[in-house]
Amino acid sequence: MSLIEGCRTFIETWKRQAPGQVLFGGNQMKGLAVILPTGRRPRILLAAATLIAALAPCAVAAQVAWHAILADSDRPDADKARDPDRKPAEMLAFAKVRHGQTIVDFLPGKGYFTRLFSLAAGPHGAVYAVTPQILLDRAKGRPLPPPVSGEPGRGNVHEIVVNDRPFDLPAKADLVWTSQNYHDVHIWLGAAGTSMLNKQVFDALKPGGLYVILDHAGATGLDDAGMAKLHRIDEALVKSEVVKAGFVLDGESDALRNPADSHAANVFDPSIRGKTDQFVLRFRKPG
Repeated sequence: MSLIEGCRTFIETWKRQAPGQVLFGGNQMKGLAVILPTGRRPRILLAAATLIAALAPCAVAAQVAWHAILADSDRPDADKARDPDRKPAEMLAFAKVRHGQTIVDFLPGKGYFTRLFSLAAGPHGAVYAVTPQILLDRAKGRPLPPPVSGEPGRGNVHEIVVNDRPFDLPAKADLVWTSQNYHDVHIWLGAAGTSMLNKQVFDALKPGGLYVILDHAGATGLDDAGMAKLHRIDEALVKSEVVKAGFVLDGESDALRNPADSHAANVFDPSIRGKTDQFVLRFRKPG
């Protein structure tokens, strides 16, 4: 049994033997020391310390797994060259990507994250690269990137071109991911179309499924004209719209933040391209 498989077995055993309890870290241990009766503190804290020590190799194994994915020989050199800016290991961990998942990459572009999801989900998982017809219409005959599903080892990738129902998939998804595209939906379809998108994502996910949005940060209150001009969006607007669709904000990542970005330049401006301030938000479908 590999270390990663052993970690999975350990966690599943814990969940069966201690239903409803969580695997906790340092801050939660401090909280336990405050609220537990004095006589029980040593025993509980010893158990917590033992548990954390047991899980430490699992954290190392997870890091090794991400780095093995990033080093995969079938990833294009152009993708690997973008890794320092896109921080894929942090993104995969934040999105809680796991082996065997069903993952939707909405508006996949050239397939940078599609390939990573394919490697992480493995042969028992499925990755759906979903492209709306409206994008093809806007391309006006310009050639699109070749499908990732045609690359070696990408048998779990499925490209889908959609009109009105972008997430009418064979199975409910564990994760819907969209990177640097939420603002484009606003530009193309307005607030009403974006609201419809969020509702469709909600319906496509399993209970407890995740919706992760990564995008270029815009100034507070940035309007539709500003979005179209700069290809940015106000983070607060994204949160408001997605929560209104029924989601719960589950986490935020600062991994792609750049405080030096004034939010005033178009994201394709050479002065900031590839270095924009970006927010990453994780929403969860209740259940």
